[in-house]
Order: sequence, then C-alpha cells, then structure tokens
Amino acid sequence: MPEHESHVFDVVVIGAGGAGLRAAIEASAAGARTAIVCKSLLGKAHTVMAEGGVAAALGNVWPEDNWMVHFRDTMRGGKMLNNWRMAQLHAQEAPDRVLELEEWGAVFDRTPDGRILQRDFGGHRYARLAHVGDRTGLELLRTCQQRAVSLGIEVFMECKILHLLKDSSGAVSGAVGFWRESGKPVVFGAKSVVLASGGVGKTWKFTSNSWEGTGDGHALALWAGADMIDMECVQFHPTGMVWPPSARGILVTEGVRGDGGVLRNRDGERFMFNYIPEFYAKETADSIEEADQWYDNKKDFRRPPELLPRDEVARSINSEVKGGRGSPHGGVFLDIASRRTPEYIKRRLPSMYHQFKELADVDITKEPMEIGPTCHYIMGGIRVDADTAATTVPGLYAAGEVAGGMHGANRLGGNSLSDLLVFGRRAGQYAAEHALGMPGDVLVDSGQVQEVMQEALAPFGRETGENPYAVHHELQETMQSLVGIIRTESELLEAKDKLADLDERAAAVGVEGHRQFNPGWHLALDLQSMLAVAHCTTLSAIERKESRGGHTRDDYPASDPELGKVNMVTRLAGTTVTVTPEPLPVMPDELKTLFEEGH
Repeated sequence: MPEHESHVFDVVVIGAGGAGLRAAIEASAAGARTAIVCKSLLGKAHTVMAEGGVAAALGNVWPEDNWMVHFRDTMRGGKMLNNWRMAQLHAQEAPDRVLELEEWGAVFDRTPDGRILQRDFGGHRYARLAHVGDRTGLELLRTCQQRAVSLGIEVFMECKILHLLKDSSGAVSGAVGFWRESGKPVVFGAKSVVLASGGVGKTWKFTSNSWEGTGDGHALALWAGADMIDMECVQFHPTGMVWPPSARGILVTEGVRGDGGVLRNRDGERFMFNYIPEFYAKETADSIEEADQWYDNKKDFRRPPELLPRDEVARSINSEVKGGRGSPHGGVFLDIASRRTPEYIKRRLPSMYHQFKELADVDITKEPMEIGPTCHYIMGGIRVDADTAATTVPGLYAAGEVAGGMHGANRLGGNSLSDLLVFGRRAGQYAAEHALGMPGDVLVDSGQVQEVMQEALAPFGRETGENPYAVHHELQETMQSLVGIIRTESELLEAKDKLADLDERAAAVGVEGHRQFNPGWHLALDLQSMLAVAHCTTLSAIERKESRGGHTRDDYPASDPELGKVNMVTRLAGTTVTVTPEPLPVMPDELKTLFEEGH
C-alpha cells in the first residue's frame, strides 16, 4: 500500500457546505482543534442551490409570525413524520441564527424601515424567508466561510473520504480518504467526526445536485453502523429546468412562485386550482381572482395554490404531463413574465434571469420557463439525537441534509438553510464537548487504513472490467424510472433485483491509467456510496405501503395513520441492508394543542 500522510484533530468535519462550516465554527469556538475536509473546493457546495431564502420567524413582515406557527407549518409540511423536538428547536432557534449571520456580515434584502425583508414560500403561512435576491445560499456560504477562515480553521480541499475509522470500543477515531488530485491516501485521526456531506441526487438521472451529491455521508454512517431513517422520503423539487438537455434538472428557485410566478399547462390553464388537497383547502385561494388579490396586497391568508408544499406541486405537475397537457419538452410552464415588470424580475430574481438567458436562450421577462420535477433533496438520513446531533455511533455527529428527522416526509422551502445553521451549530458544540472530554491521544488502527486503501485501489487491477460510467448510467435510469416520483410495488421489487445485479457489476468495474486525478476511478468509488443509498431508499419504499410527503405509492395512494407513527429504520446487518419500522418520538401534549382547530 502507498505511504499515507496523517493529521490529528479533536474534531474533523466532513463537508464544507453551510452545515459543515457552521459546525466547524462552533467546535473551534469551544476550544477544539478543528478541521474541515471537503470533496470539492471551499465555496462550492450544494448550499448555493438554496436560492430563495432562509426560513425564520423574525416577524419583520408579519408581526403575527412566531416559532409556534413555524413549528406547526414544518410538522404539517412533513406530514407529521418529523422528529418533533428537532422541528421545535429549529423553529425556536432559527431567528437567532439568522441575526448571528447578519452580525458576521451577511447582507440581506431590507424592508423600507431597514429590517431584514422576508418573502413568501410554499407551505409557510407567513412570509418568513430572509433573502438576498435569489442568491441566499451563496451569501450564507460566503459569510460562514469567511468566519471559518478568520478563525484559522484548517481546510483540506479535494479530498474524498472513503471510510470512517473506529477504535476497539466501537467509537469513531477518524477517517481515511485520498487526495483527488494525486490519488495518495490521507488519514485524519479525530475524537469526534461530524458528517455534513449533503445529499444523494446523483443517484437519480434528473437532479439539481452537482457531481458531489453521491450520498457519501449516508454511506459512511451506514458502513460505520449508524441507524438511517425514512430513506424513502426523497424530495423532487417541482421546478427544475427541462430544456435544453444539457441543463435538465438545474434548479429554478421557489422564489419565482413566491414573487408571483404561476404554473400553466400547454393550454395556458393555471392547473394548480385543480389539485388543492382538502388538508390545505382552508388556507388556499379558491379562484384566480382571489389568488391574484393575495399576491397584490397580502391582506389575507388565502394563498395561491402554486405555494402549496413541494410534494403537492410536484405531483400535480406530474399528473398534468402524464395527462398529455405538458409543455413541448415534457414539463409545464412557469410564468412570471405576465405577472411582474422586467425591472422587478431582474431585481428580485437576477440569477434566474441569467440562468435561463445563458443556458436556454429564454428571456424570463418576456416568456415563460419550461420546468418539471427534479430530484433535489432527501428528507431521510442518519438518525440523530435532536438536542446533540449525535448519531447511534459514539463520537459521530451529523447535520444538514445528511441527517434525518427534521423535515419528516417533505421539506418546506427555506427550512434547509435554517436547519443547517441550527443543527450545524449544535453538532459542532456537542462534537467538541465529546472530544474535549476524552483523555489521551487518538489511536488509529493502521490495519483498517490498509484494508480500506487496498479495496479502493482494486479497480486498477481490473483494467478489462466494466466501465464505471455504464454502471452509473444504469443505476440512474433504474432509480429514475422505478424509484422516482411515483412508485408501485412491482416497480420497486424490480428495482431491488436490478440493484443486486448492479452491486455485482460495480464490484467488478475496472479503470485504466494512474491514480492522479482519474475521474473513472473516482466514479468507481462513488458508485459504492450511491448503491448503498439506492438500497436503503428502495427497501424503505417497499415497506412504507402508503403515500406520505415525498414518498408516493400509486398502489397505496392514501396515507395510513398507523404508518404515520413510525420511522423506517435501515441498518447494515453484515452486508445486508435491513428495514425495521420503529415508533416516532411522542410529541408532548402542550405542542399537540397547536394542531387543534383554531390554531
């Protein structure tokens, strides 16, 4: 095995998006020697795709807003599958985290009297998304990044983590990976590890995620023995680009709809009025006139149906396309050109204006956008303790998209940025507390390191093996067509069989050349993570015989009250993924009253 370099820290954070940066900032502030390890470059994380805003009940636009309303919206949006304590902490602490960002230099859009402006988003009763045009995630990332660098936190870029290391007691003791540029191995010893590695979107064919979103953190936790929950709950954002093919899946922010954009089918009909669920009927406009009045003056709560939660909107678009009422390229139309002036659009949605102009030669101030659902976010993830962000493996913590529980079966737009701030901070705080409470030095098992690297280098010994790109293509096709936005038992069982075959093929892929920046080799290793995620999602989807949030079963179209009381827990038993339904944490009575009539 090649020689490896070694680094030792108290806390190692894997991932440099918003959750990872916020965790590292907190761990460093607590006195722990902290490092950030990221697969790509610092500043290039999926956090930038959260464009529309960060949800927090600041009450700047609607004084009536408060954490209890935000909590209720989050639980309802998640179809009550959320960990209630996570949703409570998130709603209570999000305002302080946003104001903290402002103290660190974040520049938010402003109300006329100088307070942070807040915009409307789907599923939120009040306008509560603090924003910076449609580039909010970028501003959050920039602010946290500058804070981390100013604190002197060490950052290791373009490093792929392959496996977590454990000591004789079963606690995490670090991680082993390699430099993507040179292919040389590197070992990080640590008393605590925080996973903040983001999502899984590249497992599907059409996704808003960039190349990094291969489910590495989910797989690392699973392989280390951690519990995963509700991996069947995958969010297909209703609005991704569908044309040209090179841009398919790129996100179109919900801010377009929050600022007045409406959805139309090929006949020009605002079809969302045909899909208002009974659950939201009291809060959603019954007519175009009422919805337009709401957009114009915001004087009541009869919201336009375009601002229903994302799962509802995505399913409605899917129904229009399947019914033959879609746009020429298999989506529907998102129209803001007829609703707002060109000046307003360019000021409020500058990134969307440039995105469509450059990628699709469409001027959104003059013509509608073609959009359709795109794999965007996974609500399921690593099971964590609500207060400490600790996983079921000692010394391992998780925050952001890689962690499950907070969003239940469906995430409301804007809640991702406040989630990563609230629980990134908590993960860093308790990871540091754990590390600083451990006496002695970190001990790294060289045998584990050698075993991991031998396995990682194996594709080079199979130069005549199958091309990893071919296996990845088939994996994406399988997940898109059989474990996509609408699911059935027969298709899920077919996917299960195909994944077993893909496991064998992935284990036999071969790569040519050397270890220096070899994309084929990198993909061969990423395939292991994506396949782990695919198994968890597919098996959990088979077990959840109901439709709930981001999980829609065509053969079980209704929600089952009993299944609404359980998490689908996936674990690794040897090399086999198992699924066990386990009861949700019980919400206390004082919070249950928030869901009674009149609240």
